[in-house]
Amino acid sequence: MISFVDETKKKGQDRQKKIFQHNGLLSLLIDLDNHIYYTLGLLTMLRTYSKSLLKTSTTIKKSFLFNTATLSLPTNKKYSTSVPDANDESHTGKFINSISKPYSVTTYARPNLVLTHGKGSYIYDLEDRKYIDFTSGIAVTCLGHSYEPITQLIKDQSEKLIHCSNLYYNLPAGELSNKLIVKTKEFDGMKDASRVFLCNSGTEANEAALKFARKYGKSINPEKYEFITFENSFHGRSMGALSVTPNPKYQEPFSPLIPGVKIAKPNDIESVKQVINKDKTCAVIIEPLQGEGGVNIIDESFLIELRKLCDENNVLLIYDEIQCGLGRTGKLWAHSWLSPEAHPDIVTIAKALGNGFPIGATMITEKVEKSLNVGDHGTTYGGNPLASTVGSYIVDHIGDKEFLQQVENKSQIFLEGLNKIAEENPNLIEKVKGKGLLLGLQFKKNVDIGEIVAKCRQHGLLIITAGMNTIRLVPALNIPDQTIKDGLEILTQSIKEVN
Repeated sequence: MISFVDETKKKGQDRQKKIFQHNGLLSLLIDLDNHIYYTLGLLTMLRTYSKSLLKTSTTIKKSFLFNTATLSLPTNKKYSTSVPDANDESHTGKFINSISKPYSVTTYARPNLVLTHGKGSYIYDLEDRKYIDFTSGIAVTCLGHSYEPITQLIKDQSEKLIHCSNLYYNLPAGELSNKLIVKTKEFDGMKDASRVFLCNSGTEANEAALKFARKYGKSINPEKYEFITFENSFHGRSMGALSVTPNPKYQEPFSPLIPGVKIAKPNDIESVKQVINKDKTCAVIIEPLQGEGGVNIIDESFLIELRKLCDENNVLLIYDEIQCGLGRTGKLWAHSWLSPEAHPDIVTIAKALGNGFPIGATMITEKVEKSLNVGDHGTTYGGNPLASTVGSYIVDHIGDKEFLQQVENKSQIFLEGLNKIAEENPNLIEKVKGKGLLLGLQFKKNVDIGEIVAKCRQHGLLIITAGMNTIRLVPALNIPDQTIKDGLEILTQSIKEVN
């Protein structure tokens, strides 16, 4: 006897072939685990819903078939988003409540929004609504969604070699490591950059940095294992990275964390002097431009003093450039703006490096390299040929003077618009913050920025928040100028409507 799921899967596959042949229609593939056993009640509901959809005309404006579930969107449709978020009776609501939410671990608070596809600086949802994307997946899709050269690279490399493990060398990983070092020095970054460890995410990059720093410290003194971190910083959610992310909201449910972490105040060198210890401190970790914590620029003068203090105490200086690096500030690295007197011993990299494909990297000096031995760290997927191919393209593309100049030009358009918004709303907004295309609009404490985010979404603009009651804007680095202006108009109108 053919099960409902099997029957639906076959029908879905037949219909999927027809859809893909229809004028290049965009489609969403929602892959469900065939091993999940649905309850009788859920099966009945899905059967009823699926049958109603199968009665749709052959033009197929929407197809929502489970297991191969295909969504096709008409290419000539004029999108409108000036409507509330989707309700429980919508396609979105039914998918979230029946398929996604019951089977997903509860780690994120999400709006009723199911994204299906994107192109450039626009992204689309299950209700056929179009949004300007000022988030780029939290500073990840640096060249926009579905960037054709990268999608082609992924296809080409997948036909050659996807994975081979780190038991062997592979061409793309070697090329990426080489380019990161060469481009870093070419574009005024980390003057002593020497080696690269490739991994799969920003958190992994920071975990590697912490391990390398401890190994370095313990090679000098077994008790030299402590770290210094800073208020409003964010370095990840795994146990090591979380331990240097001093936010009680994130830390308290998982305490005790790793020992030996001291907290200082950014731009306050005296606070660092109070906690640094030549015999115990192995490293200081800091974001040159804080993202999650509120889009806060760290002063160059402070970083020069911090570098000097680290040298005096034989302490490594780690720059977390996971969000602010790779062109985000208008230079290859945020620390490329700084004097070599402020350069770090370790830089952590991720987000933009893969344009959405998972990848991370930890770049170190030869001084750090000399303290490491075979077996001190490892990763199964890190440096795989597919991810490394993407990363290599990104480094080449962003490591270009004309491209970086365009980032600065686009930043000026943003800043002019944001400063105008701030001037028009002095009772609501504290200040405009940030650099390049990592920008923030800090509101007064009594303003509910969550309402502004929701209103923007309803009008077709995606934005995100950060600490210190700040709206964070991190669009693709190649976002069109007109799209910037259109998005700022929506932001302006949304602020007016909420307040």
